[in-house]
Amino acid sequence: MAIYAIGDIQGGLDDLHRLLKKICFNPEQDQLWFAGDLVNRGPKSLETLRYVRSLGERAITVLGNHDLHLLALAEGDKRYTHKFDTLLPILESDERTELLQWLRQRPLLHHDEKLGYTLIHAGLPPQWSLPEAQQYAAEVEATLRGPRFREFLQGMYGNKPKRWREDLKGMDRLRYITNCLSRLRFCSAKGKLELKSKGGVGTQPDGYSPWFRIPKRKSRSARILFGHWSTLQIQQEENVYALDSGCLWGGKLTALQIDCEPPRWHTIPCKGLSLE
Repeated sequence: MAIYAIGDIQGGLDDLHRLLKKICFNPEQDQLWFAGDLVNRGPKSLETLRYVRSLGERAITVLGNHDLHLLALAEGDKRYTHKFDTLLPILESDERTELLQWLRQRPLLHHDEKLGYTLIHAGLPPQWSLPEAQQYAAEVEATLRGPRFREFLQGMYGNKPKRWREDLKGMDRLRYITNCLSRLRFCSAKGKLELKSKGGVGTQPDGYSPWFRIPKRKSRSARILFGHWSTLQIQQEENVYALDSGCLWGGKLTALQIDCEPPRWHTIPCKGLSLE
């Protein structure tokens, strides 16, 4: 059995199938770990959700910001609808209820003790150890899967609070956790989030660094797989592995085989989309 971690697909199902062909994916034996953002921007979000769901236990998926955006739109929140959203086929599908229910059950963090890898979509603030991150992710997951999920989806948008405190409560606490796991790129040494910058390393404002370069980050010993950052231009740095190689923008789609040492990178070129 082989296990592959794959970067953001964002509705690019044809590219995913080309990548799976290259790595000789066997759905009877192998397992795929998806770093979130299965949907949006690309042309086949509905088909991508349908395919990944059909894999059952052969696929592990964490939620990305675009996946959460889909869930919010499905509950009627149109505040942040973007002209490049390509989610309408899902919302109009006869399979809508089943697919969204399945998506809402996905975790924000997946950890495999035996393999020694942790999968998230975006990042972790420096104050969190891996066990703490697991605990905090579980708080949001329980809310998403529970009776108050609509209230959460209505309140999750926003950039505040910017700093973590253990005594944060209610929506402020859930929003900070969600922003870290699904949106984080840059933060300060004290964990202040900078959620507007989307460029590569060196484009951030003064006083901020890529989350994984904070010197005293408590999760430094954990091997972390993440997506979300197509402009990063870094595959591996110490114990972090960046999986989003910008397929949507004409870059590559990446799979990292993680059941071997050292892990093995596999990529395919992508044509990308014209979003003008």
